[in-house]
Amino acid sequence: MAGKGKNMQSGKRDGKSNTRKKTKNVTTHNYKRHQDPENRAKDRLAAAGNPDRPTRVKKEGTITKFSLPKRGGSASQKNQTRINKFLAHGGIASRRECEKFISAGLVSVNGEVVTDLSYKVVEGDEVRFNGTVIEGEKKQYVLLNKPKDFITTLEDDQGRKTVMDLVSNACDERIYPVGRLDRATTGVLLFTNDGDMVKKLTHPSHGARKLYHVILDKAFTQADFEKLEMGIALEDGEIKPDKLSYIDDAGRNEIGIEIHSGRNRVVRRTFESLGYTVTKLDRVIFADLSKKNLKRGQWRHLDEREIGMLKMKKKQK
Repeated sequence: MAGKGKNMQSGKRDGKSNTRKKTKNVTTHNYKRHQDPENRAKDRLAAAGNPDRPTRVKKEGTITKFSLPKRGGSASQKNQTRINKFLAHGGIASRRECEKFISAGLVSVNGEVVTDLSYKVVEGDEVRFNGTVIEGEKKQYVLLNKPKDFITTLEDDQGRKTVMDLVSNACDERIYPVGRLDRATTGVLLFTNDGDMVKKLTHPSHGARKLYHVILDKAFTQADFEKLEMGIALEDGEIKPDKLSYIDDAGRNEIGIEIHSGRNRVVRRTFESLGYTVTKLDRVIFADLSKKNLKRGQWRHLDEREIGMLKMKKKQK
C-alpha cells in the first residue's frame, strides 16, 4: 500500500510546489483578468466598496498604466465658501450662530432654502438671510505705520493699546494683522481679511522679505558684522541675514538687516546673542511694501498694483 500523502502512480509525495501547480489552473481566469488594466481598476474599486467611481486608463508608449481620477476639487471648487462662513463674513453673526439660522430655514441660495450646514457657496450665488440679500465680504488690504507701545493683537485683557485701535475705521470688514511686531517695534504692518494671503505671506516657504533699521546701544564691530553675515546659531536654529549693511551717514551702531524669517523677536535676539541691546527697531519694508509717506500711526489702503504684486509672489527656491 502506498504511504500516506504519496502519489499512487509515481510514488512521489505531493509537496507544496506540486500543490501550487495543481491549483494554478483554477486561478488562471482571475490571473488573466488582473493583467488587464481596466478590469484591474474595476476590481480595486469593487474591493474598496465604490464600484461606480469613474476610472481612466492611459497609455504611454507600449506600457498601459492604470490611474484613478485625482482627488481634491478643481480650482472653482477650491474657491467655494461654507455657507456659515459666508454669512459670518457678511456680518450676520458668528459662524456658530449662523448655523442655527441655517438649520431654522432662514437662509436661501438662488431661491431655495438651504438647511445643510456643509453647503458651499460659489461665486455668482444669490444668498438671502430672512429675505435680505447678503453680499460676499470684500477683500481689504490696509497698511499701517505702527507706532511704539501698541500691541499686535486683536484685543488685550489688560486694557493696553492694540494696533486694532489704529485701524478701527479703515473698513467695515473685520481685518487681521499679518504676522506681528512686538510692542516696542515700529514700522510696516499689513492687515487683511484675505485668509489665503495671510497664509502665503507668513508661511516660511514664501519667505516674505522684511527689512529692518536697527539702532544698537553701541557700535557694531566689524568682527561681529562678519560673524553675523556668515550666520549665527540661536536657541531655535540658525539665523543668516539675506542682506546686512551699515546705515549710510549714520553711526556704526545703526544697521540695516534684511531677513525672511518670521520667528518671534528674531532680530532682537540675534543682536542680543552677540552682546548688544537693540534700543530702536523699525521695520522699513514688509513683502516689498514700504511705509513711505505714512506718518507714525497712519494707515492707507493698498492700490491694485500692490495687491497684484502680493498675489503674484512665489515660493522661495
